[in-house]
Parts: sequence; C-alpha cells; structure tokens
Amino acid sequence: MTLSGCLPNVGRPDAALDVPDAYRAAHAGKPDSALPPLDWWRGFKSKELTALIEEAQIVNLDIAAASARIKQADAQARIAGAALLPTVDANGEGSHSRRSLTTSGGNANVGGGSREGNLYSVSLSASYEVDFWGRNRALLEAARNTAVASRYDREVIALSTIAAVANTYFLVLASQDRLNNARENVKSAERVLNLIRQRLEAGTTSGLEVAQQEALVAQQRALIPTYTQTFQQNIAVLAVLIARPPERVAIRGGSTRRISVPRVTPGLPSDLLTRRPDIREAEANLAAADANVYAARAAFLPNIQLTGQDGWQSAIFRSLIRPESLFFSFAASITQPIFDGGNLLGNLEQQKGRQEELLQTYRKSVLQAFSDVDQALIAIKQQSEFARLQAKVVEASRRAFEIAETRLREGTVDLVTVLQTQQTLYQAVDALVQARLSRLQAIVSLYQALGGGWPPRDDEIVAATNGYIWSGIPVPAPKE
Repeated sequence: MTLSGCLPNVGRPDAALDVPDAYRAAHAGKPDSALPPLDWWRGFKSKELTALIEEAQIVNLDIAAASARIKQADAQARIAGAALLPTVDANGEGSHSRRSLTTSGGNANVGGGSREGNLYSVSLSASYEVDFWGRNRALLEAARNTAVASRYDREVIALSTIAAVANTYFLVLASQDRLNNARENVKSAERVLNLIRQRLEAGTTSGLEVAQQEALVAQQRALIPTYTQTFQQNIAVLAVLIARPPERVAIRGGSTRRISVPRVTPGLPSDLLTRRPDIREAEANLAAADANVYAARAAFLPNIQLTGQDGWQSAIFRSLIRPESLFFSFAASITQPIFDGGNLLGNLEQQKGRQEELLQTYRKSVLQAFSDVDQALIAIKQQSEFARLQAKVVEASRRAFEIAETRLREGTVDLVTVLQTQQTLYQAVDALVQARLSRLQAIVSLYQALGGGWPPRDDEIVAATNGYIWSGIPVPAPKE
C-alpha cells in the first residue's frame, strides 16, 4: 500500500531556473513599449509579404499536418477517458443444436429433453473498472496534456512557417537588389571600357588596360546568372511554403530599401514562459509525464472489476420475451499483481526517466529562449550599425568612382586607380544589400524568439475600445 503514495508536486518546472530581470542587449527604457502585435508581419509595410504570410497560414502543408495531429491527440484523449465510464453491450444469439447419441448411451432422452433443439437469448452486459487508485484518471490527464501540447506544437510550426516566408521573401528582394546592382555595374564598367578604348585609339594607353577592364566587365556579367538563379530558387521555396507549384507563383518583389523596419522591444524575460509556444509545449509534455508516472505507480495496486448481465433466454422464440425467461448475473472481481517478471517496475522506471528527460528539455527550452532573444537583439543592433556605416562607405566609394571616371575622360588619372575605385564601389554596394538583408532577418528572428505576436494588454484594450465591448465583456472607460 505504500506504493499508492501520490507523486510529489513539483510545482512550476521553471522554479529552479535563474530568470534574468532584463535582457542584456535590450535598449534602456520601458521593456514593453513596443511589444509585437498579433499580426507583427504587417510592420514591414509590404502588401505582398502580408498576402504571402496570410495565405501560408491557411494552406501550408506543415501547418495542416500539425492540425491533423491535434485531431489525433483529441481522439486519444477520448479513448483514455472511456476507461472511466462503464462498457455496455447488447447481445443477441440464436442457435440450433443436436446432441450426439453415442455420448448418451444410445438413449435419445438421457439427461432429459430432446436431443435436438433451439436456444434464443437477448441480453445486455455491462462492465466497469472501479478507478479506486486514480490510474485511469491519471492516464486521461496525460492524454489531455498531450492534446494541449499538440496545439502548442501547431503554433510552433505556424510561427516557423511565417518566419520562413518572411526570410525567403527578403532573400528574393535581396536577390533582386544584387541583380539590379550587377546590371548597373555592367553599364558603368562598359562606360569606362569605352573610354579606355578611345584612349587606345588615341595611342595614350595599351591593350593591357583594355584587357583588364574587359575582365572586370565580364566578371560583373558573370554574376547576373548567379543572382538570377538565387532569385528563382527562392521563389520556388516560397511556392512550397504556400502549397503551390512554382509555375503558379508570381512574385513582384521590389527592393529591401522599400521595406520598413519595425521597432520592437522584447518585454521581460519572464514573459517568454507564458508567450513562447515551444516552452508551453514542453511544459504540457512534462505535465503529461507527471500523470504517466502516477498511473505507473497505481498499476501496482489491486484492480477492481464489476460485471453484470441481464436478459431473456428461451428454447422457443415466441416465449423469449416473457418473465419466466428472464435471467441475470452480477459479479465482482479483484486482481492484485504479484509477479510479472518486472514489467510494472520497468514501466514505472521508464516513466520516471521520461519525466526527468522532459524536465531537462523544458529547462533547456527556457534557457534557449533567453539566448534566442539576446542573439536577435545583438544582431539587430550590430546589423543596423553596420548598415548605417556601410551606407557611408557606398556614398564615399561612389563619389570616388565618379571623380575617377571624370579624370579618366580628362586623361589625368591612371587606370589602376579607376579599376580600384570600381571594384571598391561594387563590393561596397553588394555588402550594403547583404547588411540590409541581415537586419531584416534579425528582426524576424526576434519576433520568432519572442513567440510571435502578443495579445494587447488590458490598458491597450480599454484605450482602443474606449469603454465599449471587447469579446463580449464590458470594458470600463478609462478615467480622466
């Protein structure tokens, strides 16, 4: 009977975690001044991106598969709950039989009655397992928590899908930027090449300088197929995310320069414990493991089973439903496991090990969440600074190239200087595109690390509704 002791209440599994007061890389000020809204992707101010994300939320196949797993988990919870209710069956039977003469000593009437006859019966049978120790209730609780975890799993997949759509779309825009830059670079390099050829005709330069510039033109042209390939391949990736064949997807795109950069603050680290779906999923799985340990312990205790049957039985069909044909039986049984070769003990140890595994998984999920937010904040800060400084590099490089091109026309600069200014400009422009892309992807990473969008706070609801109705609940108007 000592095995029937309840599982100690472990409380919230994050109790032993060191939850920081604030993020190291967060800006000073109010931590929830710009928390991500539920439709956070609209902050990029791109209608095409918004349309792609909203379509992916409806038709994405990974999300659809996760929704199907929710149905499976709900059905499994119903199966687990069935053990708490009695089982009732309706039975009907009709038979015609004949006894052997050789087993009755050759006398057809030995044992009384005819050796051939019919037997009809109609009955209801019921059985019920008394859940005295709470084993079935624990199994139901485990199944319910697993169903809850499946819902958070769908949120995790949906958030990952939204982030994948946004990142891939930004890759499309960056590919377009690099492609357009490569074409502009070809034009400017050809313009310089024409100037050098003119100097060659005038006898003021050599064929070496012409060949060097021709190599630079060819180098920039060779980048166009590479960027075109990246552009088209990213569109194909987007097509899979919105469950369409690539031939049915047309992306207008544009430029990363036209994408707005939303401002978002991470809130407090403790908010992640209730906002981030993968943490909530890990917590639900841990709760299911707790219930399974309790059920494994209860399996050591006696099993009490009640059965009963009630109905009519007769050898003549027309007299079947009559009072004298009524029969019934009731029985109670108790089964106490004594020796099963270690099966129950092994199951208990297995469930304890699973519980410990999920506890550590939960703790890691929380710590990983803190790390994800910090990394995203660091990336946003550094990539924003890099993009700002790189824009100055592009401005200075462009100015240097324009001066070198002007002096080349005047014949007052050597070709080595022109080549260097061209290459510096081309590399600076490409680095700026990649810096803008990295900044946008860092912002998406921050949204993903925070668990997506957050519902509005109570004060925001009051301010937005001005005392009207929110989800059917009267909201008081704010005080003056």
